[in-house]
Amino acid sequence: MHPVTTVHYLALSAALLLIGTVGVLTRRSIVIILMSIELILNAVNINLVAFSRQAHAVHGQIFAIFVIVDAVAEAAVGLGILIALFRNKETVLADEIDLLKW
Repeated sequence: MHPVTTVHYLALSAALLLIGTVGVLTRRSIVIILMSIELILNAVNINLVAFSRQAHAVHGQIFAIFVIVDAVAEAAVGLGILIALFRNKETVLADEIDLLKW
């Protein structure tokens, strides 16, 4: 059995980043876009914790906790805005929401 190294964590993080980026760029539903942003933030967290583990320091893990807190706040605000937009426009598609256009 092979030990899990930093390269394995980086490969997992790269896969999550790729899936999240594709989700943000190709999907029309705001819910899927928000979930893809969460995947990107989780990829960042995996990188922070992996390099923190490699350096035998806790700085990356502490910063990962701040990223998690930021992701929770982003999800709460994003879903609140999404609910308000759905009540106003009755859609969750990003292409059909044009409230800020002139």
